[in-house]
Amino acid sequence: MDKPPKISEVPVSVAPVEVLPPQPAVRPLAASLEGPPIHALSALILVAVDMLWGLFDWMPADWIVAIPSCFAAVFVPTFLIQRQLKQDSRGRALTFAVILGVLAAIPTFVTGTPVGLALLAWTGLGKLLGKPPLR
Repeated sequence: MDKPPKISEVPVSVAPVEVLPPQPAVRPLAASLEGPPIHALSALILVAVDMLWGLFDWMPADWIVAIPSCFAAVFVPTFLIQRQLKQDSRGRALTFAVILGVLAAIPTFVTGTPVGLALLAWTGLGKLLGKPPLR
């Protein structure tokens, strides 16, 4: 074999092609794109704990205890609510719990209350107004 074979001399084999229908996208149970990402009870806990800063505003010496206490008082229930009631994944529930816990731990009630009320309004307005029927 002094010279390479020509293309026409090489036997051609045809591979069968199988085309499958597309598979439907699998979504997690609670990771719906519609509706609020935070459960209404989590927002309510944020508002309730954040309103306690009205008591601690005048006592900065108590902030050493108040800041971690407010964080924990929002973090733990929010994580459990998001994990059990909203059925979020562990990471998603942890993310929301940390965000709301940090908002509650900021030493003024001006920060978390508007955010909590906005989240509470977002979670409640959809139920109050109702969703339009799908066509």
